[in-house]
Amino acid sequence: MNEEVGCGSSTVAVVRWEAGAQQPTSDCVATEMPVALVYNGVSHVVMMATPADLEAFALGFSFTEGIISRVEEIFEIEVAAQPAGCEVSIRLSGERFAELQRRRRNLIGRTGCGLCGAESLEQAIRPLPTVPSERHFRRDAIEAALEGLSAQQPLQQQTGAVHAAAWVDSDGDIRLVREDVGRHNALDKLIGALLQEQTDNNGFLLVSSRASYEMVSKAVMAGCEMLVAISAPTSLAIELAQRSDLTLVGFARPGRYSIYTHPHRLLGE
Repeated sequence: MNEEVGCGSSTVAVVRWEAGAQQPTSDCVATEMPVALVYNGVSHVVMMATPADLEAFALGFSFTEGIISRVEEIFEIEVAAQPAGCEVSIRLSGERFAELQRRRRNLIGRTGCGLCGAESLEQAIRPLPTVPSERHFRRDAIEAALEGLSAQQPLQQQTGAVHAAAWVDSDGDIRLVREDVGRHNALDKLIGALLQEQTDNNGFLLVSSRASYEMVSKAVMAGCEMLVAISAPTSLAIELAQRSDLTLVGFARPGRYSIYTHPHRLLGE
């Protein structure tokens, strides 16, 4: 297998059965490996992730998990390949690192879980802020974004095994996309990239996955006013979106979707 840090896919040898015949060939698969986020020399979390856009991933994760509140609180991010995976070293401000130590969290994440490592029920569901209620979005902007998303997912087209998170402007044009084997990771990578580029908040998030509690939490922490998911939301995601004033849209398909919370932000054509 050919893998390296920064590469989202690998080439593997396979035997393909087709039209009654068997023959050796090759296939392109999504790269998945352990990625450790290390703050000021102390390992904090290991996520199974696609080893691409890892600086943005570290920045987005740090922001959506409340480890930082401003980009300036991270002084440096370094990515290094290791024999067992990849290590991302993040140098935090002293105040933020002291707060991180007080939280005493040591997560072990997988592609399907965003809450592993919480030490109590109270830690599992943290309080969220209320997002602003300043923007409205046209219904046809969702339609346009849905129609354009697949063309913006090169890794998914190659492998068929990754999720995407997209930032969509008020006209429905997709401005930025990030992909990963984990839906939470893809969203963190996107939010990190938005922070790096200092993109304004005049847009909404579109994800190619279901809308879980964790996805809603990250959207709210990023100050997003609308999250559109291609698949279903969970009950807790709806509850948290309602409480945080986030407009949550699920089962989004061209021509139909369901608005679960705060439909006032969606206008007619």
